[in-house]
Amino acid sequence: MTTPQFSLNSGFNAFTTAQDVLSGISLEGKVAIVTGGYSGLGAEMTKALQNAGADVIVPARSLDKAKAALAAIDKVEIFPVDLADSAAIDAFADRMHQSRRHVDILIHSAGIMASPLGRDTRGREMHFAVNHLAPFRLTAGLLPLLEAANGARIIALSSRAHRLAAIDFTDPQFQTRPYDPWKAYGQSKTANALFALEADRRLSSRGVRAFSVHPGSILTDLARHLTREQIAAFGAYDENGGVRIDPERDLKSIPQGAATALWCASSPMLAEKGGVYCENCDIAPLREGDDPRPEGVRTWAADPEAARQLWTMSEELEALSVG
Repeated sequence: MTTPQFSLNSGFNAFTTAQDVLSGISLEGKVAIVTGGYSGLGAEMTKALQNAGADVIVPARSLDKAKAALAAIDKVEIFPVDLADSAAIDAFADRMHQSRRHVDILIHSAGIMASPLGRDTRGREMHFAVNHLAPFRLTAGLLPLLEAANGARIIALSSRAHRLAAIDFTDPQFQTRPYDPWKAYGQSKTANALFALEADRRLSSRGVRAFSVHPGSILTDLARHLTREQIAAFGAYDENGGVRIDPERDLKSIPQGAATALWCASSPMLAEKGGVYCENCDIAPLREGDDPRPEGVRTWAADPEAARQLWTMSEELEALSVG
């Protein structure tokens, strides 16, 4: 059954932190995989999950950087994975199968934003490849381990940037249309929401639920392709040039930014629910595309038919049959 985009009155809000949502929740015996789990929001999620008792696995493009960033966190396993390389994704999935572990929580946190035009090893536009196709392929590779958990949750980090672009099914890879880094990023964030919607429809009967998340606007390494002037235009700096924290305006700290994904990963309120886009630790409202309000998920990112079409296209691009 499709979960509607209506608030659950969770009791949390934009000020809620990762520690808040996991307070009183034990994840002992759970296995969590967090892509990008050594930087920014991902590192905060790794720490919070480990503190709640989970065994955390972090796929990382740079092992040295990941080991340095996570040195103070116990019981975190780090494995090499380049999300722009399908062979590396498959090798990681194979390694997880060989370990004979179930996977209870899969958080797709790694990504890129507003980068210059680039393409992966098979020629796909880099935002679409890294932000959408890599999570799609990794989920496919880990699916038996997710099913074995009997209650697994998949969380895809989307963004309010999904408002910038629907999926262009005629030219998703910018082969003929002019490249625009923000439209490329926005399209990939719409893809994250549609991926969760269709993954939940296909997999819920097998004990796997999926969610997409807007974490908030947080200044992390994700903004590495932006100039200081571009970042300032978003209101990210205060009058003294420091990072502005103002959750009511969606400008969050890293612990606040990690909260919604962890709420989706652990909240009992979401039992028997899934496929929804969440923000501020609650299910977000559905909004029409021309709605001026910043919050909520736009209709094109919550469209079941677009979700099915994207899934089929992704299967064809990845030469996989999933679910």
